[in-house]
Amino acid sequence: MKRWAVVVAGLYGLTLAALTVPVSALAFVGEVKFVEVAKVYACWPYWIWLIVMVTSQAALLCVPVRVASRRPTSRGSLVPTILAAGLMMGGLAAGAVCSVYEFVFRDQGQGNWIGWGAIGAAALTWCAWTLIFLRISRNETPADMISRQCRWLLKGSILELLIAVPTHVVARYRDYCCAGFMTFIGLTMGIAVMFFAYGPAVYFLFIERWRRLHPKPPPPFTSEGSQPQQT
Repeated sequence: MKRWAVVVAGLYGLTLAALTVPVSALAFVGEVKFVEVAKVYACWPYWIWLIVMVTSQAALLCVPVRVASRRPTSRGSLVPTILAAGLMMGGLAAGAVCSVYEFVFRDQGQGNWIGWGAIGAAALTWCAWTLIFLRISRNETPADMISRQCRWLLKGSILELLIAVPTHVVARYRDYCCAGFMTFIGLTMGIAVMFFAYGPAVYFLFIERWRRLHPKPPPPFTSEGSQPQQT
């Protein structure tokens, strides 16, 4: 079961890495070339972001692994999943703040408060949604909690993209340097979290397929054919 969780997390990371260049080139079409965009692979902040996203995806799969393995889920085992889901909500908040900032202030210098503002919004949102998910975990089964978390993450990513996409289009038509960079951060977070929310569903598809290909043999029976043999 853990092996398939690693496979899902790995596929998630490969998907983000593969989409980096085409999405970036499409967002800044006419201004950058594929070769120029590919230089992002040489930037260490990009890899830190990718590692954080993949690690969070793996943390989100902790509970599905226990559910698929039919093992009891303790309060402690829920913590990584809850923290990972809350972190993704914080990332969406940071992306929305960056998008709105560029839409309102264009390239007018407003100091460095936007960076701290985005971080602050992400931290507050992370804490708030962590508490919300923690409360949900008290009243629902682990499987239902995961399903509800993913629904909220999907809705949040769609809402964030509804902010990031229009603001990015507006910013791209403005005549200033690096137009659309902040809104592009919003696009990146929205797309990344949308794929993130599908992680548990993909995992259970792998498990279901594996169980069909490797069915458990029936238990042995006695000569009477009524009771399994005792070992």
